Amino acid sequence: MLKNVLAQIAASSSFLNLFIFLGLITTLVAFSVRWWKQKNTYKSLQSLPSPPKHWLLGNIPQILAAVKQKRFFQLLFDWSQKLGPMYVYWAGQPTVILSKPKVIEETVINGMRDGSLVRSKRARKAWNDIGGSILLGQNGSEWQWRRKAWNPEFSSSSLSKYVEIISQACEQVIEKIQQTESPKEVQVDHLFVELTMRVISCLVMGIPVDGKTVSHEGQPLDVAQVYEATSVLSYRFLRVATGEKMWKKYLPTKNSRDYWAARRYLDELIGPRVDLALQLREQNKTDLEKVSSLFQESMLVKIAAKEPNYNRESLIAEAIELLIAGTDTTAHTISFTIAELSLNPRVFQKARVVVDQVWEKQGCITTESFKDLAYIQAIFKETLRLYSIASGSTSLEAERDIVIDGQEIPRGTKIFWSMLAAGRDPEVYSQPEEFLPERWLDKNKETHQLPMITFGSGSHRCLGEHLSMLEATVMLSLLLHYFDWELVNGRSSVEQLQQNLLIYPADGMPVRFKLRTQES
Repeated sequence: MLKNVLAQIAASSSFLNLFIFLGLITTLVAFSVRWWKQKNTYKSLQSLPSPPKHWLLGNIPQILAAVKQKRFFQLLFDWSQKLGPMYVYWAGQPTVILSKPKVIEETVINGMRDGSLVRSKRARKAWNDIGGSILLGQNGSEWQWRRKAWNPEFSSSSLSKYVEIISQACEQVIEKIQQTESPKEVQVDHLFVELTMRVISCLVMGIPVDGKTVSHEGQPLDVAQVYEATSVLSYRFLRVATGEKMWKKYLPTKNSRDYWAARRYLDELIGPRVDLALQLREQNKTDLEKVSSLFQESMLVKIAAKEPNYNRESLIAEAIELLIAGTDTTAHTISFTIAELSLNPRVFQKARVVVDQVWEKQGCITTESFKDLAYIQAIFKETLRLYSIASGSTSLEAERDIVIDGQEIPRGTKIFWSMLAAGRDPEVYSQPEEFLPERWLDKNKETHQLPMITFGSGSHRCLGEHLSMLEATVMLSLLLHYFDWELVNGRSSVEQLQQNLLIYPADGMPVRFKLRTQES
């Protein structure tokens, strides 16, 4: 009997070994077919320079390691410096990286206009995974109706009526600095994050910028908690967009727990306000009892009223998207602008003169002031050139075979760009390492059309461009009017950077402020 049992075990083992062997052969054949197909499909890309890669995994290990270390955009910049203005890395499917400003601009505009380039499938899934289907996660008609709904709300003419709200939020920053005990050392990046979050929350959801004012439409804005939640979702987007499997959010890991906690918290903040906006739409009313006029004038109510395709889930998701897009981008750029003004006394003094002239003429910052503050806006643009905060958050994918700058790009190739490298292109920006705001005011025909691609290009240009310029212009003008300042950590504040979905100062940008001895 024992002999029979042993014989059965031996037979079972042989069968199992055969099964495993056949499985390995099948996997190897499938991999070989895929490898051969990919090699032939993307044959034209073999002529492009490429960073050293693993024989099986390509550049995936370097990409994921850079994301984990929060240095992804720095990696693309470093590769651009070594490999040139166009190169390819291999992570599943090939990704072509561009770093020539005009090539990026023309590629995006022409490719998305004629449909040869669309948002990549992986990036769309990563964006929609944040909370539901959103503008950044769509192509074609699904993108068009969303963009059409939001465009008017973010136009320069519509935003001009919010100057008072923006000024109020900026003045709160001034008050906080003034109330700081001497020496007035402040991590300004945190102050500017609060500023921009309060502004975008007010415009989109009608939450008062003054944290002391009660909002009857839902729970008050807790800047620290909202910022933590949106940061978790942003980091998840970057991980998924660069290769992490979406199903990992269901595993019992810390990242997953953080993700679901962030989703729940933001749903609790935004959900009741979305419900009110939909109630106004369904009842065809312009007001409800105990609903503030600020909420009635919010973008959320206006979009819900005019775009019936939006439902509860997609409105919550869109609000989350705008919170993410409308906070860090402008806040970090203002921080870097403060730093560059401190490191460039000539620019600081010239800007101070411009602001003082506006104060002598009008006594404060108003809508009419902006035409006299072109130099302040140029300073902000120059900062965006050097510190492209959103250094490429959405990749594109070739829908058919195309040609970019003379290079054949096969269907299925992803197209991305290094904005950090593009902003330092010496063929486009003379003295690229120098902080020269004047380059944006030069009326010379050859230089007047400098590409400003930080906000994107064409019909997909960033919705928040005008809002960002408004916030920065008012905030910088007020700071120049009231204070002198210096960086506590000197130049290291602009050299020691962190990168998540965006680029930001690792030290929070500590600044030592001093009230002006003679105010204009």
